[in-house]
Amino acid sequence: MNATPDAHVVTSRSISQEAAVALVEAAIAASAAEGIAMAVAVTDSGGHLKAFASMDGTPFLATDVAVDKAWTATSFGVPTHTWTEIVAQPASAQLAHRPRLVAVGGGFPIVADGAVVGGLGLSGGSAEQDARAAVVALEALGFTTEDEKESR
Repeated sequence: MNATPDAHVVTSRSISQEAAVALVEAAIAASAAEGIAMAVAVTDSGGHLKAFASMDGTPFLATDVAVDKAWTATSFGVPTHTWTEIVAQPASAQLAHRPRLVAVGGGFPIVADGAVVGGLGLSGGSAEQDARAAVVALEALGFTTEDEKESR
C-alpha cells in the first residue's frame, strides 16, 4: 500500500480561544442583564473545555452543569433542550443514563459554515433563562442557533 500519511488523517475545525472567551463574555453580559448569576462554559469540537467563567453568586452545581450542557450540545450538534424529546423515545431512553448528558435547556452547538466547532453551556437560571442568554451570546458573535434555522 502506497498511501501517504495524510490519506489517513481527518482534519477537524474547532472554535478559537479568542471566540470562546468572547462567547463567555457575551453570555455573562446577557445573564447580568437578566439579573441572574450563571456559569458559562465553551467546549471545543471534541467536547473539551475551552473557556469558562462563573459569576459571583452562581450556585456551585451550575459549574458542572454548564460544562456538561456545552459537552452535550457538542456531542451530537443539537441544543440540549432537544434531548428531553430524544431520551423520551424508547429506542434512545438509555442515553439518559450517560453521566454527562444534560437534557435541559441552556446548551447549544456552536456551528460555523455547517460544522460543529464547539458548544456553549449556561447554568444558573431556569432552563429558559439559560437558553435565552445563550442565544443572545451566540447571536452577538454571529453564530446561528438551531431554533433560528427551524423557524426559517
